[in-house]
Amino acid sequence: MEEELDDLKLIWKQQPGFEAKNETEIGLMLKRKSNTLVNKLKRNVWFELIFTVVCILAMAGYNFTLPEGALRSTILSLLVLLISYSVYYVKKIKLLNQYDPGIENLKDNLSHLIERLDLYMKFYKRSYAILYPVFFGLGLLFGAIEKGFDQFINKFENPLYSLAFLILSIVFMVGVYTITNWYLKKLYGNHLDKLKTLLEELKG
Repeated sequence: MEEELDDLKLIWKQQPGFEAKNETEIGLMLKRKSNTLVNKLKRNVWFELIFTVVCILAMAGYNFTLPEGALRSTILSLLVLLISYSVYYVKKIKLLNQYDPGIENLKDNLSHLIERLDLYMKFYKRSYAILYPVFFGLGLLFGAIEKGFDQFINKFENPLYSLAFLILSIVFMVGVYTITNWYLKKLYGNHLDKLKTLLEELKG
């Protein structure tokens, strides 16, 4: 506790226009800062969870209106994925709720939280990196089953069709990954980086 407060004093003394603050004031300021960032992360996870649940309900209702076919099979696959992600969001909310920004153990708690959030973010990114091409392939597979493999494959005998398909597929995947990376950074990455900066300040 004493070492952390000494570090905090040094940080504040290095800031322009420094005014002397006692240990309690400095500790409370960093506690509020970490609390604010964690609350923003909670808000964003809740947003994703609610949005996912709404999508599940909407897609499930729509799926009942569809005949058997490629679209229905694709939607069923997506529903399984969305339900899995709902569990993931609940676990992340539980982790954030367990965070205790007590002044006495702020550094340890913050370090533990960042470590766990880093693991969640890595899982999140890896899952998208794998699932996007998997679901793209599933969509093609279901479409080929519905139309017949011979008819589906025959289309690719046309070089212009094959080239257009390849270009559109690359543009689509690059666009999806670009949007996803921006989305993850906006919702989580920026706040996580600020928590890491705060932890570095505490470590001195």
